[in-house]
Amino acid sequence: MPASNDPTAKAWPENVGIIAVEVYFPSQYVDQTELEKFDGVSAGKYTIGLGQSKMGFCSDREDINSLALTVVQRLVERNDLSYTAIGRLEVGTETIIDKSKSVKSVLMQLFEGSGNTDVEGVDTTNACYGGTSALLNAVHWVESSAWDGRYALVVCGDIAVYATGNARCTGGAGAVAMLVGPNAPLVFDQGLRGSHMQHAYDFYKPNLSSEYPVVDGKLSIQCYLHALDKCYKVYSSKANTARKNAGISEPFSLSSADDFVFHTPFCKLVQKSVGRLMLNDFINESTPYLESKHDELDAYRDVKLEDTYFDKQVESTFVKASKDMYSRKTLPSLKVASQVGNMYTASVYGGLASCIAKYSSAAELAGKKIVLFSYGSGLASTMFSMTATDDYYEGSSLAKLHDSLKGLQDRLDSRIKVQPETFDKTMKLREETHHLAPYTPVGNTENLFNGTWYLTEVDEMHRRKYERKPVTGATEKLSGNGVQVKELI
Repeated sequence: MPASNDPTAKAWPENVGIIAVEVYFPSQYVDQTELEKFDGVSAGKYTIGLGQSKMGFCSDREDINSLALTVVQRLVERNDLSYTAIGRLEVGTETIIDKSKSVKSVLMQLFEGSGNTDVEGVDTTNACYGGTSALLNAVHWVESSAWDGRYALVVCGDIAVYATGNARCTGGAGAVAMLVGPNAPLVFDQGLRGSHMQHAYDFYKPNLSSEYPVVDGKLSIQCYLHALDKCYKVYSSKANTARKNAGISEPFSLSSADDFVFHTPFCKLVQKSVGRLMLNDFINESTPYLESKHDELDAYRDVKLEDTYFDKQVESTFVKASKDMYSRKTLPSLKVASQVGNMYTASVYGGLASCIAKYSSAAELAGKKIVLFSYGSGLASTMFSMTATDDYYEGSSLAKLHDSLKGLQDRLDSRIKVQPETFDKTMKLREETHHLAPYTPVGNTENLFNGTWYLTEVDEMHRRKYERKPVTGATEKLSGNGVQVKELI
């Protein structure tokens, strides 16, 4: 912000980034090993071939609105936050249940008790990238002249479902909410961002009467890897400039950051992606961490990246060579993805939460640099990074962030396993009742986590009503006109 002689002028915000993170996933899951047997596929196809162990899913009681309501209210409550402290709220999702009305507008019901209606932002959509666009917009707002000193809140959420067939096992569901502001424990690295945007029909949803996408699996993987190459090249170039300005001669590479977090359609693709970054490092410029591997990799010195998307020999060689890097810098970030599945816009941020949770303490997390790669089909992609602050003392913002996520595995373990037959029936019910009006959901609400918002009715005008499963003895309802009502039970 330009210098001002006005003593009331607010200072330019410093250390803008993520202050708090909340993760929500459904309370039920299907085991992928059992799903392999139910689907009649070879043992290991989903678990070993795709790297998935469990898949969370929603009954007809949950939709994108309820997921967003749940994750926002949990973040606000767990961080003792006032709704008046939020000046921007933006939702990234591709789970569209209304072609006009935004999910953000539904969330404004939570703000009514505070009287705060001065909240910028609506929904952002482009497959799995919408959440990243919303996050970057939030950062831009805080760093801009439009910022009024309040927090920005970003919500990423989706329900990923597929028609019966090979792709169904790559579904999932969940939402992540992130509070953005200055003096954050996870600070965005300024100027370090590389994007790639391109027109492609690799995955898209032209049929608005169905939840199911149209997917070209092979093209989708090619687009993902191509975008990864492009983003890494731009990001690395900017990082190298910053490193030279700081007196660091060694070029940016896999060895330069502590963690690499990826959008995760399925976990095996992420392992291949780490190998691909090593391939990029090797082709572009020799780096010290690769010196010991030159003999085994020299045969690939002159390969062209665009010729290697489906080259199994190149892939296996660099996956093997990057195994240690993958195990240390990326595998821990797949905790949520491997046990919940693809959450679309929330996927990479479920990875970020998992990455934070891997550290035993805030002191261990302090100073760590995390590089993230976000991809959305169609296509849009960005690689960016953030660095944890060094303020890890008890009660610090970093300690609070770390403590809020250290119980992530316990929350995953508290879910209920559902048999594949029940999962299959639930998917058929969702297919038959999608966008049906009027409709009264029939799914069991007893197994929902406490504090979960769920759908109670869709009236003949497609207006949706919700209730919240009690947390502390009160049930909350969102009536048809959007007014929040609390009733003691």
